[in-house]
Amino acid sequence: MKCLVLLSGGVDSTTALYWAHREHEVVGVLSFDYGSNHAIQELTCAHYHAKSLGIPFHCINLHSLTPHLTSALLSGADAIPTAEYAEQNMKQTVVPFRNGIFLAIAAGVAESAGASGIVIAAHSGDHAIYPDCRESFMQAMQQAVSLGTYAELRLLRPFISMGKTEIVALGAKLGVDFARTYSCYRGGERHCGRCATCRERKEAFQAAGISDPTSYLA
Repeated sequence: MKCLVLLSGGVDSTTALYWAHREHEVVGVLSFDYGSNHAIQELTCAHYHAKSLGIPFHCINLHSLTPHLTSALLSGADAIPTAEYAEQNMKQTVVPFRNGIFLAIAAGVAESAGASGIVIAAHSGDHAIYPDCRESFMQAMQQAVSLGTYAELRLLRPFISMGKTEIVALGAKLGVDFARTYSCYRGGERHCGRCATCRERKEAFQAAGISDPTSYLA
């Protein structure tokens, strides 16, 4: 199947790219710059992996939308919670309807590129916190992009029942260079090691028994 892959540059989406590259024909990689704290770091990684695999890279600038959205991800590093990855504090990092926005745009790009599928790396660890990562939402978006395109696009979500530990283990098998992925919501040159996403990243590598190549400040 010809696919378009949504790629942020983090562990999950990068692993999804390598999975799609193995299982399908990837006609393009699509990233979004919506003005998040970690945009520069993530997008640099996304571009690196697309180039490494010889896949066309496309980045859509959504900065005009940023002032109309409320999220700690858009409010500077100091707004990012440093408590553990739990529902109450991580709700601050939700960008309202982010995956809905991304998938709506991706559907148009995918059909225009001759693709019949869109790959997104939503996984089970995000279900409790992010409404637009849940399978019920993905099923609704699947119906929407299928009904709304001549190609009757499919929404591929290979990790929807997997946790981050399983994704790290799969990425290692696929040869993903995790040193060239980025997770920290604070957006520094090095991972802070203290925010919830850094903690989740550390725990996933440890649980998977995979050496973590990430440089952390703490």
